[in-house]
Amino acid sequence: MAPVVDWGTRPASVADVAPLAELRAVVLRADLERLGRYDEERVRQRLRDGFDPAHTWVIEVGGALAGCVALRPAEDAHWLEHFYLAPHLQGSGIGSGVLRDLLDRCDRSGVPVRLNVLQGSPARRLYERHGFTLVAEDPVDVFMVRTPT
Repeated sequence: MAPVVDWGTRPASVADVAPLAELRAVVLRADLERLGRYDEERVRQRLRDGFDPAHTWVIEVGGALAGCVALRPAEDAHWLEHFYLAPHLQGSGIGSGVLRDLLDRCDRSGVPVRLNVLQGSPARRLYERHGFTLVAEDPVDVFMVRTPT
């Protein structure tokens, strides 16, 4: 797929929670089913429970909602959370661009970034390309960290 250049981010609002919960259900379905963990309601509720518009950005392509990403401050690092991109846009370079922007900001602040990704998710390769390394893993999650460059 050719790179999509008409993308940007904007601060999230409370009104974004419902469409982002739906997007999460679509994006995670295959991985959660493979892991035997897909639950129609829980997949949406997890986003609603953890949604904080103050630390979340909506990814837009051509002015339309296409994804989201959150960067939650914690004691020793920032947690990269709720990073979802519509399936038809995955592999277009948008995810890399969004991640690069966030990581540049964290590098300037000298803050490490932590995340967890589902076992077997292709997103793990994206994170590894951007300098994340394995910290720990269990049957469901892979925990990774990236130190500032």
